[in-house]
Amino acid sequence: MTPSTAKIIFLIAASALSISATAKNHHKKHPAKTAPAPLYAQRAEAMQFADDLAGRRGLDREWVRQAIGQARLLREVPRLVLPPPKGSPKNWAAYRARFVEPVRIRVGLRFWQDNAATLARAEAEYGVPAEIIVGIIGVETIYGQHMGGYRVIDALSTLSFDFPPAHPRAAERRAFFQRELEQFLTLMDRTGTDPHQPRGSYAGAMGLGQFMPSSWARYAVDFDGDGRIDLNQSAADAIGSVANYFVGHGWKTGMPTHYPVQFDAATLQLDDLLAPDILPTFSPASMAAKGAQVLGDGATHNGPLALVELQNGGAAPSYVAGTENFYAVTRYNWSSYYAMAVIELGREIAAQRAQ
Repeated sequence: MTPSTAKIIFLIAASALSISATAKNHHKKHPAKTAPAPLYAQRAEAMQFADDLAGRRGLDREWVRQAIGQARLLREVPRLVLPPPKGSPKNWAAYRARFVEPVRIRVGLRFWQDNAATLARAEAEYGVPAEIIVGIIGVETIYGQHMGGYRVIDALSTLSFDFPPAHPRAAERRAFFQRELEQFLTLMDRTGTDPHQPRGSYAGAMGLGQFMPSSWARYAVDFDGDGRIDLNQSAADAIGSVANYFVGHGWKTGMPTHYPVQFDAATLQLDDLLAPDILPTFSPASMAAKGAQVLGDGATHNGPLALVELQNGGAAPSYVAGTENFYAVTRYNWSSYYAMAVIELGREIAAQRAQ
């Protein structure tokens, strides 16, 4: 599932300076200013991409060339998309603490109260619980407080033409961002928006729910009925669009996201259970045969399950049996840690609302 641009802070001494000291400081060399990144208009491959895109989409060639040509490389972004080094410890407790915390809970409670009718309507129409929608928007942007300050055209151009080759899936990810850049410019043309205006995350995600351009094109809805889709300012459009996104990724009405599990050490086949990762694969009976008993209502769950492992640094991992709805949450961000944070933030806000 929001990084911010680094700021340079100048510390100015408050104490009085003598004339001689002031003169001495006047002659000190100032740090060299970093030259602005070059425009993509100077990159032949970017301009060729613009020409090809215009032809494929039937867009004005000069408009596309101008849009991409005026984009700039964001020097810090290629580093931000690199995965952590292999062997880096994961810690669910630390991850959870970043998102299920007092500020998000407090702001989330107010967001739910302000949009209770809209959330209830989305749940009724799409079958996605209000707490899941509230959890997503809270984890993504703290309910609109942090939607990202990067120009989307810069972010998408950087990741389209300067994606880091050190990434293990560099070619695949570069192609993904080129498709997103194409979707973004198509959206800007359709809505008559200046492509240099929208701001978002370093990966090009936009709005309260941080939709990538392709998700905006496929799943965004005008849920407030004003004749336009606005995922930045309209909480209703964001709520309806998040719900529609989940339906598009297989959300099943009424199904829990996960169940507790208990291990039988004598029969546990942990490697086999973890091999499919978070893809639901096992029935409750087949999980039990491999030493993982699904507890509570999960024992009679009708559908495939996945054993989800959440590492806790040096402590023992946590485990749950994830359903197809847990998997649907991971389609928003392909991480079981992210999905569990969304679920638990939403539950905590729901619990406080019920008090």
